[in-house]
Amino acid sequence: MAMDKVGVLGALVKMDGVSSGDCSTLVYFSCVDCAVEGPRAVKAGGSMQQTKMSIGEYGFFFLIIDTYGDTIGLHSME
Repeated sequence: MAMDKVGVLGALVKMDGVSSGDCSTLVYFSCVDCAVEGPRAVKAGGSMQQTKMSIGEYGFFFLIIDTYGDTIGLHSME
C-alpha cells in the first residue's frame, strides 16, 4: 500500500472464525468516512459485522454483510 499513490490495495490478515481458502477473500471499498457509509449500507438492508475500527496509520475499516450474505469491507482514512 502506497499512501501517496492510487491503485488497488490489499493485505493479508488473520480473522478469528475465518479459515483460509474457500471464499475467504474480503473486498474493501474506499470511502471518505466509513462511519458514514457503513450505516447507509445497513439502512439499505445489510447488517453490521464490525463498526468503525482503527488500523493505525492505515486508517479505519467497517465490515458489513450485504443482502446476499457476503461480507464487504469499507476503508477510509478518517
